[in-house]
Amino acid sequence: QVQLVESGGGLVRAGGSLRLSCAASGRTFEIYAMGWFRQAPGKEREFVAAINWSGGSTYYADSVKGRFTISRDNAKNTVYLQMNSLKPEDTAVYYCNAGSTSRLLLFRPGVYWGQGTQVTVSS
Repeated sequence: QVQLVESGGGLVRAGGSLRLSCAASGRTFEIYAMGWFRQAPGKEREFVAAINWSGGSTYYADSVKGRFTISRDNAKNTVYLQMNSLKPEDTAVYYCNAGSTSRLLLFRPGVYWGQGTQVTVSS
């Protein structure tokens, strides 16, 4: 099993920035990729970004390209999501996700989820 713990959510004004963190523990050697999904009220959960754990290749949803950056620190088993130029439509609960296959790199979730962290962007 892999456990994921997110941090860094909060309230920010439009145009502002936030950085989310997700620390993995447990069987971290299983991890092939990590990423982020988000779910806004009344909407389905959607892919945001993913990173290949060994090679560092990154993948983004079109809606966040150029504004969000995903990165990782292998020594700390932590993945980050730097979110700049935030918009009210970015408001959602953001979930960290990890998997032992390449599904995440195809914008599909892996098997491990964090508890979620709220991001609210005011206009």
